[in-house]
Amino acid sequence: MIHRLEFEARVRETLREDAPFGDPFGSEFPQPGRGVFLAAEAGIFCGGPVAEEVFRQVDPEVSVSFPPEGTRCSEGARVGEASGPISSLLRAERVALNFLQRLSGIATATARFVERVSPHGTRILDTRKTTPLWRALEKHAVRTGGGHNHRFSLSDGILVKENGIRAAGGIGKAVAAAKRVAHPLARVEVEVESLEEAEAAIAAGADALLLDNMLPGQVREAVERFGTKVFLEASGGIRLENVAEYARTGVPALSIGALTHSSPSLDISFELDR
Repeated sequence: MIHRLEFEARVRETLREDAPFGDPFGSEFPQPGRGVFLAAEAGIFCGGPVAEEVFRQVDPEVSVSFPPEGTRCSEGARVGEASGPISSLLRAERVALNFLQRLSGIATATARFVERVSPHGTRILDTRKTTPLWRALEKHAVRTGGGHNHRFSLSDGILVKENGIRAAGGIGKAVAAAKRVAHPLARVEVEVESLEEAEAAIAAGADALLLDNMLPGQVREAVERFGTKVFLEASGGIRLENVAEYARTGVPALSIGALTHSSPSLDISFELDR
């Protein structure tokens, strides 16, 4: 689950963005009403606690309910309801839907990748390629879809990427610099683009390798040569169409930036009862 403190301020800012001076039309309808949330397509539901917070901040008198996070919903399924002053329902509607659609879309996309690799025991990881200030929410959606979180921030661990290697003057110097500043229990991971670079990183003392933009055959060879020495993950060019092929190489994890930067929103609507 995700704690309310992770999104309370974000909801407040989003509501301010959406209606900085109130809703002049919606405020004309103070009478009680009720509405339902409907999924226009099948997917994985995510974002209920955030949508609840939207309604709570708009009007504590509004009553809302949503299914548990990770619930599979079919096309046309009811995925929530809200009742209270119609003015409050109209005020909260768009903001709540924005959160629900975006997070459910990420959870749904993640679940599709997880299903493809599940026979091979491979973990699907996210990345830091997240919407600014939405990271906690989007990574929650990845978990809801059955994926796993990579590091949350630059402060959480060291992943020496291409520009870091250039800044240090080579793989060996980069790993040495990382080891100097890393917490004793922290893992130093190095992004490599070839088997030769992988050998250099391991020789320098890397604890893990990110196999970047390698073909499945190269990943398989890396697993055979280095899989017992360091932790391996592959990334780059991995799509739903080829993710099973990568999983069959035996690599323990696949990190996919598209989970958070390119997943389409799930089509969810809110309809007032007449």
